[in-house]
Amino acid sequence: MSKFESSIKQIPYSQTAVYDKISNLENLEKIRDRVPEDKVKDFRFDHDSVSVSVAPVGELRLRIIDRDEPKCVKFETEQSPIPFYLWIQIVAVTETSCKMKVTVEASLNPFIKGMVSGPLKEGIEKIADALAMIPYE
Repeated sequence: MSKFESSIKQIPYSQTAVYDKISNLENLEKIRDRVPEDKVKDFRFDHDSVSVSVAPVGELRLRIIDRDEPKCVKFETEQSPIPFYLWIQIVAVTETSCKMKVTVEASLNPFIKGMVSGPLKEGIEKIADALAMIPYE
C-alpha cells in the first residue's frame, strides 16, 4: 500500500465543530459554490457518500466507512479507476482550534505509482486546503 498525506492544516474552530461538519456529507451543500465547475462535474452527495466527475479521471464515488468521533472520518472508494481509502484526522489544539490532515492509502504498482503520485499529492493538498477554509460554525 502507498500512503500519501497532506500537510497539517490549522483550523480556527473546535475539533467537535469540524468533526460534526465533515462527518455528515450533507453539509457539503454549504460549499457547493466553491467547487470549480471546470474541474468537477456532477457533484452529488448524501449523508454518507459523495460522487463527482473529474476530468480526465472519470467518476469518483466515496462512502464513509468509519466515524471515530471526534477525531477521524474514513472513506472508501465505491467507484474509482484506482481503489483507495481516504481519511481525515482532526486533533484538538485548544477548545477553539484544531489541526487536520488528509491521508490517502492505495494499492499501486510501481508503474502506476510513478504516474499518479504527483497529481494525487496535489489533489490531497487541495482537499486539505478546501477543508481548512470551510466556516465550521
